Amino acid sequence: MFDKLDFITEKYDELSKLVSDPEVINNQPVWQKHIKEMGEMEPIVKKYTEYKKAKSDLAEAKEMLEEGDEEMRELAKMEIGDLEEQIQQNEEELKVLLLPKDPNDEKNVILEIRAGTGGEEAALFGADLLRMYTRYAERNRWKTELMDINDTGLGGVKEAVMLIKGKGAYSRLKFESGAHRVQRVPETESSGRVHTSAATVAVLPEVDDVEVNLDPNDVRVDVYRASGNGGQCVNTTDSAVRLTHEPTGLVVTCQDEKSQIKNKEKAFKVLKARLYDLEMQKQQDEIAGQRKSQVGSGDRSERIRTYNFPQGRVSDHRIGMTIYKLDTFLDGDIDEIIDGLITNDQAEKMKAF
Repeated sequence: MFDKLDFITEKYDELSKLVSDPEVINNQPVWQKHIKEMGEMEPIVKKYTEYKKAKSDLAEAKEMLEEGDEEMRELAKMEIGDLEEQIQQNEEELKVLLLPKDPNDEKNVILEIRAGTGGEEAALFGADLLRMYTRYAERNRWKTELMDINDTGLGGVKEAVMLIKGKGAYSRLKFESGAHRVQRVPETESSGRVHTSAATVAVLPEVDDVEVNLDPNDVRVDVYRASGNGGQCVNTTDSAVRLTHEPTGLVVTCQDEKSQIKNKEKAFKVLKARLYDLEMQKQQDEIAGQRKSQVGSGDRSERIRTYNFPQGRVSDHRIGMTIYKLDTFLDGDIDEIIDGLITNDQAEKMKAF
């Protein structure tokens, strides 16, 4: 581990000199590449510097223990205990920082919600989830853009696609993929019986053109008249767009904008993300053993979480975590469970590492 840390520190120092070189500064693409590399290394270099200083201070404190007077030896003993604890903590943090990074972690997210079993109640729960993730994005100062929505007219959401733009959005939301179950008494239920419904969530990283091999000849584009709320023009022009990727059968629709061009642009963005996700799923299937050991398997059919209204609790079944603050959770305060999922994922990776 320390050989790797020394190598990263040397590389960081080299890059620090390079980015100050006038010739490199004039070549902006190269300069930006080096700056990005330095940004990725900086947390590791800082933590390693902190670790080395603590080791140096520990050596000095041990010398003091051998050579100092009684009062100095007592102070040295206290300092040694604190420094040994700090060094151990630094080592654990360095192990986490050295874990292989998910290349998608810093990307924006395309989040899809679909009502599952449970009819109108499932659609109402879908609307709750859409609001929860919207509020979570607001708490993180991320931007959201609704790309497509199919509502029920009674406040429910059969299907919604939302773009979430923000640094690290995928790293925080990638474990949300899967089946979310709700247990509550529907407003329409006169006898007060608790019903169980479900909705599925898919979290896809937004991808660049270079990451997806999409042949335009493989995509059939249909335009049609949009339906639902959306202003004066929405129901009178063929602004809605449906894309069909013929090799895979994937279908994407978008009717959020009044402009057909904008809808087409958004729909292609979603299609690229879905194709990229398909490729990632294939790769994960090839290493099934590793996939089973990780929280973020991305299995859409897996029941990952239960929202129980009578008890006011949220339970994440993958890590066995239950919290009793359903109202604030549905208002976007979901970091406690997300932090638990990330910690668990890091622990699993450290075992493999």
